[in-house]
Amino acid sequence: MTKDHESKRRWGVEQRLEFIEFRLFWDGTLNRADITKRFGVSAVQASTDLGLYKELAPDNLDYDASQKRFVATNVFAPRLMTPNADRYLAQLKAIGDNVMSVDETSIGDIPMADAMPVPHRRVDPILLKRIIATIREGCGLRILYHSMNVKRPLPIWRDFTPHAFGFDGLRWHVRAYCHLEDRFKDFILSRIVEIGDNIEPLKGSDLDSEWNEIFDLILVPNPKLAEPQQATIARDYAMDVGKLHMPIRRALLYYFNKRLRLDVADLVDDPKEAPVVVLNREEFLKYLRSEPS
Repeated sequence: MTKDHESKRRWGVEQRLEFIEFRLFWDGTLNRADITKRFGVSAVQASTDLGLYKELAPDNLDYDASQKRFVATNVFAPRLMTPNADRYLAQLKAIGDNVMSVDETSIGDIPMADAMPVPHRRVDPILLKRIIATIREGCGLRILYHSMNVKRPLPIWRDFTPHAFGFDGLRWHVRAYCHLEDRFKDFILSRIVEIGDNIEPLKGSDLDSEWNEIFDLILVPNPKLAEPQQATIARDYAMDVGKLHMPIRRALLYYFNKRLRLDVADLVDDPKEAPVVVLNREEFLKYLRSEPS
């Protein structure tokens, strides 16, 4: 067996062992069939994996003959992973969004859960693949783009040099140098109608100061809230000494401002509608840029 095959085999075993621990921590139970179904291995291999996990963490699981399942013990302590609530909830959301099936995640018997539906922005996977390849190759690209600019009401062909992807909480965009406007800007992926030829690149990512510069945003509970409510918000956002430092790329500040309703904090009648505000507001406004097209 080659070193490459050995490495892949080792990686596969590690993945299955972590899966065993994940199920034991979150569900408290699993059986061989869970492993065979998730990874497509034989029942013999699943038994071997469970035996190996038992060697690594002998106090973590027992076999319950009445249930014919392995169960987590009362002294279970993770050995291979650090329990992460965000990871579990992200998988629940992926299931709720129909992005992944239950069998594609590490989750077992899921609790009743759903995600608020959000209108889907269609992104062509072939188009996305071309943009990813363009970034990797360091090329420029010609695209047919339909912007929201009133001066360009119809799609037009334009050239750009892409270098990164950004997500605003609802939609994905590609960060690129726009040859037409001679500046770095965001191109919404769902507004790219067609992909043309590769072209010579112009300015690269090293010159995109808005993307490269990190702004230290400081959030605090809205002072208009009652003190107990402020304490609740501080707990919600895991604020240290009543404030939270959020390092954010300058290129993403606009989206952050909108998503957390920071732009209307002074306008709403009920401060619960804008529970956090920016402490370093003057500096924040100085770096805040206008809406991308």
